[in-house]
Amino acid sequence: MRLEGKLAVITAAASGMGKEGVKLFVREGARVCAIDVNGEALATLADEMAAKGTPIETITADLSEPEMIRGSVNEAAEKLGGIDIMWAHAGIPGPAGIEDLDLDAYNKAMAINVDSATLGAGEVIKHMRKRGGGSLVFTASISGIVGSRFSPVYSAGKFAVVGLAKSLAQTFAPDNVRVNVVCPGLADTPMGVKFVSRKEDPEEAKANTEMMMAAVPMARLVRPGEIAHAALWLASDDASFVTGVELPVDGGFTCR
Repeated sequence: MRLEGKLAVITAAASGMGKEGVKLFVREGARVCAIDVNGEALATLADEMAAKGTPIETITADLSEPEMIRGSVNEAAEKLGGIDIMWAHAGIPGPAGIEDLDLDAYNKAMAINVDSATLGAGEVIKHMRKRGGGSLVFTASISGIVGSRFSPVYSAGKFAVVGLAKSLAQTFAPDNVRVNVVCPGLADTPMGVKFVSRKEDPEEAKANTEMMMAAVPMARLVRPGEIAHAALWLASDDASFVTGVELPVDGGFTCR
């Protein structure tokens, strides 16, 4: 098992890619603390895992709130007895454009997409040092590698996450902490639908999805489990000499 004995935290863990990550990390031997804003969904996941004989810890937290970001990381460390791995997966699409920009929506998107990664890293490094090192994995997006026509705000935030990881990889290498980014392509998830149509208009979503698929050599959406497996590899000792990279999982979209 690739994570045997490891203590892992996953944010945005109650659904989609994060939920798949919880299941996979536990299956690979980690003790996991799942963090999400949706307490009801977290409880359902915890019950599901407990029924399989693989209990997890959970924390309900709104990661748009700075003190909740810091507090949830420290609470997770207390529940687990430390932290070796953190997959900082939280993110939202945010506003679609910049004309007549809703500043509240903009600030919330940047808080969740950028601030939660930055502040979470600032807390978790303290716990990883105590363990002699660790692995920090951020979720960005292909929109953090190439600009997004659907969401300049989202793209700006995800470019920031990629830049943050490249900087932290250098800063924390002496502490034996690796920092990497997984960059999903358009995903087969509810957030994927929201990304291509903020109005959640089925016709608009279909047209925009087809437009994106035309640029994907493998001609399909990425599956949540595929992102979880990429995060697992980056988090594990299989990637022991990998740090500061953004790993696209996009069916070839960014290799054009």
